[in-house]
Amino acid sequence: MPLHHAVPVTLTAAERKTLKKRARGGRTAYRDWLRAQIVLAAARGRASARIAADLHIAVDTVRKWRGRFAARGLDGLKDLPRSGRPRRITAAERAAVVALACQLPAATGVPLSRWSGPELAAELASRGLTGPVSASSILRILAEHPIRPWQYQSWIYPRDPDFAAKAAVILDLYQGYYRGRPLGPGDRIVSVDAKPPSRPAAAAMRPARRLAASRCGSSTNTSATAPWPYWPPWTCTPERCPPPPPRRRPGSPRSWT
Repeated sequence: MPLHHAVPVTLTAAERKTLKKRARGGRTAYRDWLRAQIVLAAARGRASARIAADLHIAVDTVRKWRGRFAARGLDGLKDLPRSGRPRRITAAERAAVVALACQLPAATGVPLSRWSGPELAAELASRGLTGPVSASSILRILAEHPIRPWQYQSWIYPRDPDFAAKAAVILDLYQGYYRGRPLGPGDRIVSVDAKPPSRPAAAAMRPARRLAASRCGSSTNTSATAPWPYWPPWTCTPERCPPPPPRRRPGSPRSWT
């Protein structure tokens, strides 16, 4: 059986500080903590068998990281790069994805204002530029480049060729004209917004509770936030502010004051 000689480990002040930080860190990954413990124990001159027994790991694991650190320092404690599965999307297909994302949808005949991942995947498949590529793969390809076609603000940069003619109607209304004719006193402009009401608007539609008459005379002006009708304290009169409702005496459910 061949004898294994322990590789001597020597630490500099900076390396010792880094390894101790990893060994004492509460958020250090377990693999980094274990490798730091192995190297620190080896630097104290302990044998590989004793380190393995103290950390409850195999001796070969101790020899592996001990030798890597002795050969390459802190860089030896990192995992070696793995080849992994080869890329299924070729470089030519990746270039086709980026090239299509840089084009406006209107220029390609697609009735869209801006690209998204699923729409890019459908357009690439219809043209036969790529094989079956998912929308998530397309977004990962675009993430490697400073390209964000789905973040393009189309309302700032209009792409509609008839935008000027459509906007002229709205601009004329602001000037008081419609189809070249000035608006008269009886003309009305109705603006409809399909957006659902917000929380403040929905709260305003609820039945408003009348304020207690005890608010009258208060030094705090709540007329800006109180439901209508509300009269400011300086305008309260007996007609406008009725007396407060009777209050129930504690301990006597049927007695009133």
